Parts: sequence; C-alpha cells; structure tokens
Amino acid sequence: MSTIDYKIETASGEPDGPVDAVRASEVDHLRPLPRISVHAFCETETLLRTMERCGQDRRMNKVSLRINSGSIAAAANMFSTTPTPNLIILETSTEPRHLMAELAPLAGVCDPSTKVVIIGRFNDIPLYRELIRNGISEYIVAPVTMSDILGTISAIFVDPEAEPLGRSIAFIGAKGGAGASTLAHNCAWGISNLFSTEVVLADLDLPYGTANINFDQDPPTGISEAVFAPERLDEVFLDRLLTKCSEHLSLLAAPSMLDRAYDFDATAFQPLMELLLRNAPVSVLDVPHLWSEWTRTVLSEADEVVIVAVPDLANLRNAKNLFDSLKKIRPNDKVPHLVLNQVGMPKRPEITPADFCNSLEIEPVAIIPFDASLFGNAANSGRMIGEIDKKAPTAEIMSQLAHLLTGRVTAKKAKKGGLGKVLGILGRK
Repeated sequence: MSTIDYKIETASGEPDGPVDAVRASEVDHLRPLPRISVHAFCETETLLRTMERCGQDRRMNKVSLRINSGSIAAAANMFSTTPTPNLIILETSTEPRHLMAELAPLAGVCDPSTKVVIIGRFNDIPLYRELIRNGISEYIVAPVTMSDILGTISAIFVDPEAEPLGRSIAFIGAKGGAGASTLAHNCAWGISNLFSTEVVLADLDLPYGTANINFDQDPPTGISEAVFAPERLDEVFLDRLLTKCSEHLSLLAAPSMLDRAYDFDATAFQPLMELLLRNAPVSVLDVPHLWSEWTRTVLSEADEVVIVAVPDLANLRNAKNLFDSLKKIRPNDKVPHLVLNQVGMPKRPEITPADFCNSLEIEPVAIIPFDASLFGNAANSGRMIGEIDKKAPTAEIMSQLAHLLTGRVTAKKAKKGGLGKVLGILGRK
C-alpha cells in the first residue's frame, strides 16, 4: 500500500482537462475547510489522481490529507494500530450485499467521532439508506470529480447546520501555582503529537499567560485581538492570529502585558469559542485562576473540565468549592477531572492523595510526582515534557491523560456511534 501526504506546502497543479475545470467552478462558493485530518483509500488510479487534485486546492490549505492506495481492508489494518482521523474516504467495488460485512473490521477500530464517506460502484438506493442509517456520512457513486469530493467534505464539516467539529478541554488550577497551565500546554502538545490531530491552544490568561514562553514563541498577534474585536472574527482572521508551534498544534497566545485592564463581561469569549469549535477538532483552554463571570461561562460551556490541585489545605478547600460550583452550573455534564500535581515535594508537609480525594469524594485521573529538574528544564528551554524525556514516568502520565481527555483508548474496541453502529446491525442479523 503506497501513501501520499499533502500539506499546506503542496504545489498547485494544472487542471487535467476542460471537464475538471468546469466542475471546479462549481465549488467556488465553498468556504475553506477547517483544520481536519483526512485519509483516503483509493482502489483506482482515477480516484487517486482526483484526490491529489483536491490536495492542491486552496480550500484544503488547512487540511492534513493522506492518500493511500488500498481497500477497506487496508484501512482496517492501518487503524488497528493508529488513531482514526476526522474523515475517512473509502473507495470500494464490493457488491451491496457484502459491503456491510466488509466494513465490520473497520468498525471495530474506528473512533466514534470519525466521519466516513464511501465511494462505490452501485447506484443502489436501499444500500445508501442502510449505510446512512448505520453511521456512514455519505455514499457517492463513482466516477467522482474534485468538486464532488470538496462539496461532500464541505457539507460535513462546514455546513452551518452541522454539529460543531471540535471539542473543548478547559484546564483551571485550584490555586495559583498548581501547574494547570503547564499541564494544559503539555496535554495540547501530546494530543497533537500522539494522534496527529489539529489542536488549538488558547491562553486565556491575558495579563500573565505563559504559553508563548513554554513554546518559545513571540507572536506579534494573539488572543487579545480576537477578544477585543469580536466583529472581525472569522476563519481568515483566526488564521492570522494563530502561531504554529508544531505540525498539528497552533497557539492563540496571550499578550502577557499590563498595558491595559483586562475586564470582560460574561460572554466576551463566546464568539471565539464558537469559532474554534467550528475550525479545530480539539481546543485546549488555559483558564486563569480567577472566578469571574467570563471564567464561569467558559467553564460551563467546555466539553471537558480539568481541575489541577496541589495536595495542601488551601487547594483542598478551593477544589471542593470548584467541584460544588461546577456541579451547579453544569448539572447535566459529567464531573470535572481531578489531577493532583507536585505530589511528594521533599520536606513539604502535604495531605496524602488518598485523604485529599476522600475529602472530595472523587478519584483523580492522574497523580503527577514532584520533579523540579524535569519541569524546570522543560520550562527554561521552551519545550514539553515529552520532548525533554519521552521515557520519563511523567511523560507517560501526560500521554494517558491525552488519551482520556480525547476519549481514546490504547486497546481498540467497538465503540458507539459512527462506524461502530455497523457492528450492531451485523449482530442483529
């Protein structure tokens, strides 16, 4: 199975012929696609060339596209050991009566959030209805053109009526200095690095944010322009504000200056949060240790909340207040995650993790040992823990936390939603 990767830097090619040129004009009205990862599995040279042309289109500039020569079986084999992308495009010549069975191995390893488009040879309405009913996003009859592909992806990810593309993960410390920002930055880097998923890290601590320091960046623009000029917010303006930290990680940096007062109303960050959900699969929010109307709103609307605490009495009191308050403002959401940080600091009296968690009546998702050398070296060099020492126990904890917060597991199994529904219908037959 051969593979071709297309990134932003791919050179544009010339149209293959007049028919393609005419068809391309049909997508002129489409907006640029968001930061998503797409894997295409092509059985024919015709579709492979079409996908190559898609990779060269300006609307795909932010898309991480991987083109593979292979079948549905090849896709199942690949994703048995690697996470699935936001979208899988599958070409198949399998007859309708056998297609569901052929999809079953892929269903067993497919993440629930992954969308699937199938390009088949049979114009079969009952097959189309069955596929759509069981989690397939679209079924297209070959032959297809570039405009068909781009239009289908746009309908899935850009349609205003569609569900938001991404999920937001908010980190907040129970007390200043608990290390919530450091964990947020490392988890954002870990998610982007482990899963090749596009991640935007938003540093919401405008006066004192450290994300730019921790990633060794000095961007001229950042999150303050988005917050103070919400009327300008769109995909193009957002792209101008983002700073690239790695292949799949972008940063909305805080100005980290005291040249103005940063007083916001309850909804100040909502336009930005909504835009991030539409344009990035994962948004990590570094929320400062504040309790104001706008931080309450951000925490109430995040998909996942992580509370970071140090095992002392002040952190215990504040963590309990946070859990109690968030339970009231998020009555229909699961309990926030608790991470105990800086555990085992020499010569410092501390509450044992067991006593700390028993008082809160919650189990921590991670207990991170105190390691001044490891964290200090990472901070002073503008690198993440996994870059300093990927074999360190703390790096493994960060990896497990990234898996947990994105709903991924290391041992693949059938999941509800998406292709996972195929297994269910096969079991009923």
